[in-house]
Amino acid sequence: MIKLKVEHLSKTFENAGRTIEAISDVSLEIRQSEFVMIVGPSGCGKTTLINIIGGLETASSGSVLLDGKPVAGPGADRGMVFQGYSLFPWLTVQKNVEFGLKMKRVPAAQRAETARRYIELVGLQGFEQALPKQLSGGMKQRVAIARTLANEPEVLLMDEPFGALDAQTRVVMQELLADISRRTGTTILFITHDIDEAVLLGNRIYVMSRRPGRIRDLVNVDLPEPRNHHSLVLPEFLAIKSRIMEMLWQESQDAAMDR
Repeated sequence: MIKLKVEHLSKTFENAGRTIEAISDVSLEIRQSEFVMIVGPSGCGKTTLINIIGGLETASSGSVLLDGKPVAGPGADRGMVFQGYSLFPWLTVQKNVEFGLKMKRVPAAQRAETARRYIELVGLQGFEQALPKQLSGGMKQRVAIARTLANEPEVLLMDEPFGALDAQTRVVMQELLADISRRTGTTILFITHDIDEAVLLGNRIYVMSRRPGRIRDLVNVDLPEPRNHHSLVLPEFLAIKSRIMEMLWQESQDAAMDR
């Protein structure tokens, strides 16, 4: 079942009197409960693409369909997690996770129980009453993920959510997210510049070209599950990584020649 479908999406904008084409004729599909990655060279329009899917930007042409229905703006059916944590510094972990439920007028007892369930899912039980300033970067991102999942979106959109974390914390968060994906069956679209991350997490990987961003290739990831840090040294993992690295290297070389 196709959960999310992007059809012939393009986006142009004006900058200092010049017309800039950010993405061009992008089409992709994500199946129900699938974990799909997007990688591409810097400036290829990855964030523009996910913002359009999230309803935060409008496309110049093309369409985004969720369950066959056009996406016309932001909606509770799509949850977004960014590199910045975007937590309310004056609210506790519990109240941050409850926030979206409160806006939806969920009764207090129900939202408290839902928040506790997702706090436990991301491994933060015992920190319910902590403030964001008392948490590490990885813990803050766990709160952001719990807050988004508590609203039970049909699709989770993630734009380099682990990009600001140190290498060790990043691997821990990757394994946590992979486990959450298996346990909840949430459909996930995840943007990253980290090829290891893409291969470790994704069922399929869309590789974008240099700007204007287009879909250059689609890579299927047929690796044993569950994947973890031990997977990073498997020969089949390294083969997929090498294939993607070669494509991105070529795109970077071509972009340098274009300048």
